[in-house]
Amino acid sequence: MAQLLYLGLSFPAQPHKISASSSKPLKLVESTHGSKISISTTSKCSANRLLKTQKLNLEVSPHRAVSAVRLMRIEFGGAFADLLNEKGKGSGENEMAYVGRTLGFRTRELNDQDLRLVTDIVGGTIRWRRYLDHLISSISHDKDISSMEPLLLQILRVGSYEIVKLDMPHYAVVDENVRLAKVALRPGAGNMVNGILRKLAVLKKNESLPLPKVEGDDRAQARALATLYSHPVWMVRRWTKYLGQEEAIKLMIWNNSEPSFSLRANHARGFSRDDLVTQLNALMVPHKPSLHLDEFVRIKTGLQVVMHAGLLRKGLCSVQDESAGLVVSIVDPQPGEIIVDCCAAPGGKTLYMASLLCGQGMVFAVDINRGRLRILKETAKMHQVDGVITTIRADLRQLPDGKPLKCNKVLLDAPCSGLGVLSKIGKPGWSVSLQHVLHRS
Repeated sequence: MAQLLYLGLSFPAQPHKISASSSKPLKLVESTHGSKISISTTSKCSANRLLKTQKLNLEVSPHRAVSAVRLMRIEFGGAFADLLNEKGKGSGENEMAYVGRTLGFRTRELNDQDLRLVTDIVGGTIRWRRYLDHLISSISHDKDISSMEPLLLQILRVGSYEIVKLDMPHYAVVDENVRLAKVALRPGAGNMVNGILRKLAVLKKNESLPLPKVEGDDRAQARALATLYSHPVWMVRRWTKYLGQEEAIKLMIWNNSEPSFSLRANHARGFSRDDLVTQLNALMVPHKPSLHLDEFVRIKTGLQVVMHAGLLRKGLCSVQDESAGLVVSIVDPQPGEIIVDCCAAPGGKTLYMASLLCGQGMVFAVDINRGRLRILKETAKMHQVDGVITTIRADLRQLPDGKPLKCNKVLLDAPCSGLGVLSKIGKPGWSVSLQHVLHRS
């Protein structure tokens, strides 16, 4: 099948790679055999530039190009990092199409190692953005980086994270990000990336990064701590007030450490924890059984491997905190019971309770959000528990008068601040919507 590549930028403030005067996107059509290329354009110069750009594309690091584009999509397009991580599902299958539309060129496809790096870099950059932005603005001549070109800023964030937090070889980080900036933007942008990242690498090597000092009044100290540990100022002030500065720092350090995840084997699919352990062993994913729940297994790394193996997509298991599982264990669903889950979406506890009913009984999943309930219904089919789940879109405060329900048990896990999942922001399997709410960076 012929490959069709449209060159054009999805975001403003980026120069067009082909021709500023051209009003139509440039198309490149390549035959199946790759022997014939026809270009539709009004300028021979534009065609030459296109071919030159194509040649350079193969020299651009794919994981850095994809990381920069993903960060753009998350910050400006409201995308979710966990959905972007799943190849072949949703927007993930069009990864290079997004790269092409945003940067004006494509790179080679991501391999598994590239994808792991993308996940690490994107998640880490989100978590440490306030800290990284402080370093960039301290080194840059223009201290107000908010007015910087969006793509240029994302490239600088990616490079800064790689140098400061991943300890990658500095020469490679600088060279690859400079090349990306030059090809995606212009030579001058590459020179700017070169200057900032080289200086940052020297400062990191000499252990002299320009970090704020924790001094002054309470507000000034909170701002410094918020930068050092990349948390919102209001959150630092609240935790310091109630816990003291020492404990608040410990909590922020814990939030920024590598979290562990739990996988729940789906009993409704006839998939036991032993089956899950067998699969994890075959995938060489380190794990250990939960100390509290029979269906749960803890993993520290390897969630991406589990996702790519299709265990989540097939409904054999799901990512679920043991804390949520413990709530369900208190409800203790029994076959034949009718249970009302009052604030059900996105449905983790609903699905777990439904699996324990063994096809007998009913879980009424009540939530006010239509979209989240739709996702719950789709997941219930995948987990083969849709026969015992009935979704009801309603405001719980009005439900008793409008549609009374008779049941054996009621679970009311009311919406809270969401701070309990803060440590997992930006990690695979977890969306970053809370990030925008908290303005963590």
